[in-house]
Amino acid sequence: MNKIQRALLSVSDKSGVLELAQQLNKLGVELLSTGGTAKLLQDAGLPVKEVSEHTGFPEMMDGRIKTLHPKIHGGLLGRRGIDEAIMAEHDIAPIDLVVVNLYPFEATIARDDCTLPMAIENIDIGGPTMLRAAAKNHASVTVLIDPADYSRVLEKMEATGGVDDTTRFDLAVKTFEHTAHYDGAIANHLGKITDAGEVDFPRTFNAQFHKAQDMRYGENPHQKAAFYTESQAEIGTISAAVQVQGKELSYNNIADTDAALECVKSFPESPACVIVKHANPCGVATADDLLTAYDLAYQTDTTSAFGGIIAFNRELDAKTAQAIIDRQFVEVIIAPAISDEAKEVVSSKKNVRLLCCGKFPSHQS
Repeated sequence: MNKIQRALLSVSDKSGVLELAQQLNKLGVELLSTGGTAKLLQDAGLPVKEVSEHTGFPEMMDGRIKTLHPKIHGGLLGRRGIDEAIMAEHDIAPIDLVVVNLYPFEATIARDDCTLPMAIENIDIGGPTMLRAAAKNHASVTVLIDPADYSRVLEKMEATGGVDDTTRFDLAVKTFEHTAHYDGAIANHLGKITDAGEVDFPRTFNAQFHKAQDMRYGENPHQKAAFYTESQAEIGTISAAVQVQGKELSYNNIADTDAALECVKSFPESPACVIVKHANPCGVATADDLLTAYDLAYQTDTTSAFGGIIAFNRELDAKTAQAIIDRQFVEVIIAPAISDEAKEVVSSKKNVRLLCCGKFPSHQS
């Protein structure tokens, strides 16, 4: 457990930072800050030391140089129990907590009026450098990039005066994930710009996916697998689906459910049902109502439908759910919405995986 005595706060998104600083001040933590963050805290009456005062070196180049100084990075990277002598020799005080979030590069490039110079000026340099330094030295330093984590750290500090090893490591990993995403967004954007103008596809493509869940097994039972999704998965897709009930999904469940769902989206005009087995549609039908669509899809190949995946393009109702449960063994049922009555019907078969994916992007169900 490392006691936090000095914190550096420099944020673009100022959500919750004032409240955090007020609590840190009550806990006796010295506050260092820069620019707009320092002004916010000073205007609230908090004792804040500007980074330029701390380093003895002025901010310059329109803010491009603020925290790039040995007194900052030495304070972050200094190994407690090893580097005290060299830190004392150069008057480098340890920094125990870093609260930083970055210039809004992605929000900037999303603007219609964004120019290349505008994008360049919203590439943060000092922020990622501090974050990576603090995360590397997580054995001694706590790093915060997300306002959602402020209360978590404050609770630990109020209880013990510091932050435990497990939490510091978790926050460090989150930081490296964040800076990797940030650099990837910059490379993706700049990589589309050529002398002839902007092209459709960057010269390298950088993407980041988040583990949604571990799978029961991979494509075969002896293989391990996990399901990863984008951070903002599109509603109406398998990535955004919520599992209402049933066993854990397997690799093949995910693949077949995705195939069934994407196929049923091809029929927006009428209630439709698609049954997939081993990645192949074995029944596809449209009708005036969902129950009839299911019945027609099932009758296409009753043998292959056994143990299949069933996808609908309308809300799953109780009558259709009852017909499925009474008639066949099914691995997964997915629909954009599921009535409470249908949920009750399916609940009689505890192992059936029931998924609600939300409205499809292409039409209103």
